[in-house]
Amino acid sequence: MRVLSIGNSFSQDAHRWLFDIADAVGEDLTCANLYIGGCSLQRHWDNLQQDAAAYAYEENGRDTGRKTSIRRVLQEGGWDVVTLQQVSHESGLYETYQPYLGDLADYVRRAAPGAGLWLHQTWAYDAASTHPGFAKYGNDQKTMYTALCNAYEKAGRAIGASIIPSGDVIQVLRTQEPFDTDMGGISLCRDGFHMSRTYGRYAVACAWVMALTGASLEFCDFLPEEEGELPADPELLALIRETVESLLG
Repeated sequence: MRVLSIGNSFSQDAHRWLFDIADAVGEDLTCANLYIGGCSLQRHWDNLQQDAAAYAYEENGRDTGRKTSIRRVLQEGGWDVVTLQQVSHESGLYETYQPYLGDLADYVRRAAPGAGLWLHQTWAYDAASTHPGFAKYGNDQKTMYTALCNAYEKAGRAIGASIIPSGDVIQVLRTQEPFDTDMGGISLCRDGFHMSRTYGRYAVACAWVMALTGASLEFCDFLPEEEGELPADPELLALIRETVESLLG
């Protein structure tokens, strides 16, 4: 399976451990991310119209040093899955999705007719996030989560795409020890909005593996290791996998 994301830093978070987890559960999956930080659907569409080689091409969670355009990567062919997403601070505002999402979906389907089209449901910010876009939701995590769920569901119906429920997985994990920050637990974000480099990214990648392949995560033995981060606790990784299995299995 070859997966392409037309995304931003949130798809970068999702892809960091995606190849490694898929490989650990016996799935032959490679992934590429077209990265511009904070890139919205409108900007993706504008870049496509200009054929702008403005994207960092990341492969299997690592930067390749290559700059490219949406058109060029789609023309290279061989994609089985293409994902789209809205920029996080506008994720709960459906009026910001269109007409750009519909236009992008139409282009992708023409350029990659053999690929399944998916939406990457992003996640709500940490309750204490200082991201300026959080004000669009009254600086309230539950308000943001409800809004983005509604927007992605509507968007999926509009373009006939399935949804990778990353936001659902993160929100459920936030109700469980030790990830309940209301109780002083470990945040799944590293800065109030991006995923933490170990557990947050691991959780989102698990959601992608199950959503895209249906593979069980039960016997995944991959341990994420990031320079400067504490070693991952295998028991917490198992809790994350069990949570994803319960939601998507």
